[in-house]
Amino acid sequence: MSDLVDGTTAANESGPASWGTRRLAVWVSLGLVCLAAMAALMLMQGIDRQLSDINKTYAVRIAARELTHALSQAEASQRGYLLTADPQFLAPYREAVSSLDRRVAALMEMTEGDPGQSARVASITGDITSKMAEMNRTVELVTTQRSDEAQTLTETGMGARLMAEVSATLEAFIAEEDDKLASRNQAIDQTRTGLVVALIAALAAAAILAYALLMRTQKQVSALAQRHRGLLSQNEALEAQVAERTRDIQEARAHAERERQRVEALLQDTNHRIGNSLATVSSLLALQVMRTQSDDVRQALEAARLRVHAVASAHRRLRLGDDLESARANEFLAAVLEDLAETQADSGRIEVIGELAPIEVGARDATTLGILVGELVTNALKYAFPGDREGTITVGLVRDDAGVPVLSVRDNGVGLPVEAKEHESGLGSVIVKQLSGQFGGIPEYENASGGGLEVTIRLTQLGSGTHSAEDGQL
Repeated sequence: MSDLVDGTTAANESGPASWGTRRLAVWVSLGLVCLAAMAALMLMQGIDRQLSDINKTYAVRIAARELTHALSQAEASQRGYLLTADPQFLAPYREAVSSLDRRVAALMEMTEGDPGQSARVASITGDITSKMAEMNRTVELVTTQRSDEAQTLTETGMGARLMAEVSATLEAFIAEEDDKLASRNQAIDQTRTGLVVALIAALAAAAILAYALLMRTQKQVSALAQRHRGLLSQNEALEAQVAERTRDIQEARAHAERERQRVEALLQDTNHRIGNSLATVSSLLALQVMRTQSDDVRQALEAARLRVHAVASAHRRLRLGDDLESARANEFLAAVLEDLAETQADSGRIEVIGELAPIEVGARDATTLGILVGELVTNALKYAFPGDREGTITVGLVRDDAGVPVLSVRDNGVGLPVEAKEHESGLGSVIVKQLSGQFGGIPEYENASGGGLEVTIRLTQLGSGTHSAEDGQL
């Protein structure tokens, strides 16, 4: 209890004001971290700009140097050819001259964004053109063996003056690029210094706030740990209670399962005992049939015996499901049909076939349904195959398109004469009609085209539970 009281006190100390302060500190820390991130990003951008400026200036200086070198190469090759008239100087001369236009154009393109430098490059374009014309004229005069005229043209000094102006302009161009690069680097360095200072300050402030939050959080974690220990002790007690209750429930469940199995065994045994008792009654009736001299009495007793046997078979063959309240019609009726087939005096003459769907039915409905099927099959065995006639009785139980179970018993025997009305007034027909009515059905008799009789009953209330318990009594 002391742990819980301490935890409650610590929780009270961390009230709304404390949470507000902590939230403000967290937001300030996040702001400082964002500021540091922005400063770092600006530093990276400044470094990228500086590198870009350096690369651009370096490329411009290289282009200017290459232009100067090409002019010098062209002038040196031109002077060598002028002095020696040796054709070997013409190849380097022409190569240098052919590259001048390309180098001037490249330099103009590089300085498009700088009006001053672009104007300076444009100013030397004319001087370069004049210098190239003067050198081409000198080479042409030497080639045509007019060296004196070429010497006179050179001595005027115009070419040297043009070359000096071009060289001075290019040197000034390069020097200005160097100055601009230096000034930009200085500005970037100043900005970088400011950003580094801001970055360090932001990180330091964030670190201080984080430390303060850490210390406060440690205090609250300690309080929560105390509460957690208290809750663990309570949880252990609750778990012990739950374990005890669980054991009680498991024992009760095991006891209930044993009781269920005992009740199921009792029900199965009860059904079996009833079936055996009824089978005993059927045997007694069979003995009475054997001792009776009157044919009418013998037929009545035999009919009674077969009906008692059908009821006995229904009880003995009934196997309930796990819920002890339902059974599968196909399994139950298949066993009943097997027993009915064995009641024939000359077994094998008439084959009984079942075409049954796995329909779930209640325990009481299953027994009644078994008696109904037994009555219909017994009638077919008695009347459909007189003498030694062989045949087949087919019992079907399926659902129609509307989902209603339909019971059908058809044979390929002699069929029902057109003038016969026994199915309307005989005892068997009365029993079938009453049993069918318990399921909301009416038996329909129809002679098959190929011979034989088919009885069809739509069991609309099979398994619905709408008929009362008294309906099962004949």
